Amino acid sequence: MTSEHERHPRGGLYFEDFEIGSTIRHRLTRTVTQMDNMLFSNMTLNPQPLHIDAHFCATETEWGQPLMNSLFTLGLMIGISVNDTTVGTTIANLGMTDVKFPAPLFEGDTVSATTEVLAKRESKSRPDAGIVEFLHRAYKQDGALVAECRRQAFMRKREAPAWQADI
Repeated sequence: MTSEHERHPRGGLYFEDFEIGSTIRHRLTRTVTQMDNMLFSNMTLNPQPLHIDAHFCATETEWGQPLMNSLFTLGLMIGISVNDTTVGTTIANLGMTDVKFPAPLFEGDTVSATTEVLAKRESKSRPDAGIVEFLHRAYKQDGALVAECRRQAFMRKREAPAWQADI
């Protein structure tokens, strides 16, 4: 990986900085709350009682308590990764595939995440950009994997130094 002084002013890595096979253990963690679950579910118009109805969960589910909304978990996992990887250097997300939630996440669990660089290639249409494929993984405090997905990001390349422009 690159040294700190070569990062984008906001902290993100450029296309050239990503090394296939490298794994980043993100420094940020987050304990999820009932308020997170309620707000996210309500903002996305998701009335699923599995996320917002404690009585339903206690009496009609195997979990006995509300599950965190899986799309909140997905967003949190990717959000945790941004400071260490793509802040200021992503042009766009191109897609997410192979999204999985292998273990439940509940209010009070603390989420940590890793990002593995799976692949990268130069853009065929933009010489100033490339595509990086990430594998994001989220874990709760006991080490259980609670989410993972592959994400393809359209990333900025580092600008050529001024001295190279004349060559």
